[in-house]
Amino acid sequence: MTRIERITHMEGLLDKSTEVIARLEQAIEDFAALQPDIAELEAYYTSPQWRKDFEADEAGKLPKDLKRGVLSEDGVWNVLEDYKRLSVLSS
Repeated sequence: MTRIERITHMEGLLDKSTEVIARLEQAIEDFAALQPDIAELEAYYTSPQWRKDFEADEAGKLPKDLKRGVLSEDGVWNVLEDYKRLSVLSS
């Protein structure tokens, strides 16, 4: 590898590293800002109101076109568990 090729290659590594680190820093900031939303979601998911909404969905009382992934036990559980796991990693 010539000097020019080496410098060009290393410049590419520097650019890539700079970009990835900047994206990670932003993701960490976004993740930290998510905490109040996660707390609200968890409070809803563990509340009697969630159970009532779930039962209304099971009874067909909600509009067919209503997005209702939040009434999926696995969907909410997985997000909360992923959040907890990532919280440990980001500490």
